[in-house]
This record gives sequence, structure tokens and C-alpha cells, in this order.
Amino acid sequence: MVGEVEPLKDLQQESSRGRIIQRVIEEYPERLIPSDTKFYRLRINPKNPSDPMEYDSPPIEFSGNGRLDSSDLSVMYGSQDIDVCIHECRASTDDDIYVATFITSRELRLLDLTHVLEEDETEFESLDMAIHMLFLAKSHSYEISRAIVKAAEYAGFDGVIYPSFFSLIRTGGHPFETSYGLSLRRYHPERDKYADAYTIKNLALFGYPLQSDLVKINSINRLIITHVGYQGHFGPVEY
Repeated sequence: MVGEVEPLKDLQQESSRGRIIQRVIEEYPERLIPSDTKFYRLRINPKNPSDPMEYDSPPIEFSGNGRLDSSDLSVMYGSQDIDVCIHECRASTDDDIYVATFITSRELRLLDLTHVLEEDETEFESLDMAIHMLFLAKSHSYEISRAIVKAAEYAGFDGVIYPSFFSLIRTGGHPFETSYGLSLRRYHPERDKYADAYTIKNLALFGYPLQSDLVKINSINRLIITHVGYQGHFGPVEY
């Protein structure tokens, strides 16, 4: 697969971004997360580790540094995979790490950005491929992803389900795998299972979910890292 993905190019242009974001809101599915669904939220060096409010979304004056939060929208990030929580927070053995286990207090309405869209277009015209690539990108992409979640909040969603940046490292997958030049994400005979196998689904809940009783804390625990393992390979210094 060699070429440019047109919806991704349009997302990078302010003049066309709104049109593509509207497609995202309309074409990606709504997921209803039932009450009592469990997920984790990790904090490094909190001032008062036993205080439940330490694990709610940060105050608005501290928002705007992450992939989805912005200066006018606080976001609670969470995951059902503790290893991914550690990676997302860049935690190390020198840190005091605490994990809050949350459960949802009621059914939540989330926009699922991990869904594999069924499309008739080629990879180069694919909205699915554009969003997939967006969440594999680094901080230069945050302006776009923040605009998407603001639109989701405006549309009445409680939050979004989004793919972790560390999905491939966690699962051992490879980006943009192809067969005979065709994207396996789009043309694998069991593409939904293929995508799920290499995607860690994180949660981002809008506002202050703990304060507003969307979620409640089941437990707070200190996390001690006792083992770390890596796999990798050498690559060229220059291309």
C-alpha cells in the first residue's frame, strides 16, 4: 500500500477538517457500555493517593497536554489493560504508582473509534484507514484528535473508545501489514478479528466522571513493578 490517504490529508487542513469530523461522528458506531463495567486509571506520584478525587479528570487548568484533552475539555483516560496504563503514563520503577479500579455507575454512550468501517472505497479514500493512522501518530496529531472528541461531546456522547498508541507494542503487531499490496486491516477474511487482535481499546470519558457519578471507585492500590521485558530488532541508522 503506497500512496496518500485523502481523508487524513483533509483532516490536516482546517478548511476541510470539519467535514471529515462530521463523517466520523456519523459513520462510527455508538457503543453502550453497561453499568458495573470495570476499568483502570493509573496515577504517578499523586499528592494524596487514598483520596478518590485524585483519580478523577484533572482540573481544567491542567488539561490540554494529552491526545484527547484540551484547554476547554477535561478527559478521564482509562483502560482495561493495566500494562497499557503503565506505558501510557510512562511509568518507571522509580515512581510511586497507584491504580484506581473504576466501575461505571450507569450505562454510558461512547463513540467507538476502534471499529473497522465497512467501506467501498480504496485504502487511499478510506476514512477507517485515516483514523487508524491518526491514532498511531505522535503529538503532532493531537490537534486533530482533540477536535474529534470535542465534536463527540457536542453530539451528546459520554466519551469515546479509542485505540491505544501502544497497541502494537502490547500485542506484538506490525503497522500497516499487507498481502500482495492490500491492507490486511481492510481485506483480511476475518478483518474484525484481525483488528481486535492488535488493538487495545482505551476509554476517554468527558468532564469529571467521578464527581458527576458516571463512575465510582471500587478500590485504590499501589502498583509495584517487579518485571519488565522487551523484544526488538536492530535497524539501519540511516535510510
